[in-house]
Amino acid sequence: MARTADAIIIGAGVIGTAIAFELAKKGWKTLSLDRNAQAGHGSTSGSCAIIRTYYSTLDGTAFAWEGYHYWRDWADYLEVLDPNGLATFKECGALVMKTEANDHMARHMENADILGCPYEEWTPEQVQARLPGTTMEGFFPAKSGDDPTFGQPTGGHLRGAVFWPKAGYITDPALSAQNLAHAAKAKGAEFLYGATVTEILKAGGKTTGVKLADGSEIRAPVVINVAGPASARINALAGVTGEMTISTRALRQEVVHVPSPEGLNFETDGMVLSDSDIAVYCRPEHGNNILIGSEDPPCDAHVWVDDDTDYDRDFTEQWRTQALRYAQRLPTLGVPSRMKGVVDLYDVTEDWIPIYDKASLGGYYMACGTSGNQFKNAPIAGKMMAALVDYCAAGNDHDTAPLSFRLPYLGRDINVGFYSRKREINRQSSFSVLG
Repeated sequence: MARTADAIIIGAGVIGTAIAFELAKKGWKTLSLDRNAQAGHGSTSGSCAIIRTYYSTLDGTAFAWEGYHYWRDWADYLEVLDPNGLATFKECGALVMKTEANDHMARHMENADILGCPYEEWTPEQVQARLPGTTMEGFFPAKSGDDPTFGQPTGGHLRGAVFWPKAGYITDPALSAQNLAHAAKAKGAEFLYGATVTEILKAGGKTTGVKLADGSEIRAPVVINVAGPASARINALAGVTGEMTISTRALRQEVVHVPSPEGLNFETDGMVLSDSDIAVYCRPEHGNNILIGSEDPPCDAHVWVDDDTDYDRDFTEQWRTQALRYAQRLPTLGVPSRMKGVVDLYDVTEDWIPIYDKASLGGYYMACGTSGNQFKNAPIAGKMMAALVDYCAAGNDHDTAPLSFRLPYLGRDINVGFYSRKREINRQSSFSVLG
């Protein structure tokens, strides 16, 4: 006899476990499936886990500002103490350089003003006082490592930066997903690991469950695709890709770990940094290291991956290019010969804004296309997806009458249709990991 549940959740990363937690709190009998051995062991484990409150769109900013509060009150949000310990939120703040590429942060500050999200404008002198050795010379546009003019200033200096005090990073992203799984289990949720979905079962225009690689079937009237870089494959199994104007693809990414330069303790004195003039972001990493990621400038080739289980996990010259890009801003930064860091995948949509939606296949939902920028939003995304499942289960048509969802901390309603699979590409997006 097939196993049954009220809802099957495919994926036990940070967003999948948040959805399981929120649905379980509503009384749903959930079963989360993941092909890995533990929650958070997929792309969540490779996340830079940055918590920030700025986006180029108002809805994106509202979602992130709301999401911050759950990380700030992490233990209270979980409602139960995980004996394995809790993920730690290092609230070091985030500094974003004012550049041509981000219109000197004008839109971001306007969004923050509307929402009451705090920020500070810093002069170039304030930036340099806080991060000694920093140069404010302009290098835009970012160049590939083999460009003969790479590293040469292009004239002018940056005007300063915007500091967002309510920001930072999670030191152990996988543990955050495990905390959520533990909290979900305390509410009655179940998890099955080492489980690979090979078929979405259907009947009468509705999903009826899933089939696994071992041949077993699990029956449920609701299936939620939170499979990260595997989301496109799962959507194809469900037969829903033809109705989507926004799709998802797996994108290979390299993240660099380098030691802080002598005289700068980046682990204690650093912060999250975003610098679109040189197209990198940074954050402190344990051991007084600096983590450096790419903001995906046009000069960098995108490496799309068809099989998210079989891709090149070795570093390439891109590692050195990213390290040298930050060395343009911090000339004392050393670039070691031994490459350290992370190679993993983003689940990317055309506009780098996620899909949080249902499908025309009854009972099938998707929380995917998170594009490397949605870790911070996991708790509120879980709440919103649980509300969407309830809304549709009550007979509402989210396509014609989109759910209006109240953000609990902000007391602000957002139109969940903003994240529709059928939306037009959002031209306000940065079209990068910045979202």
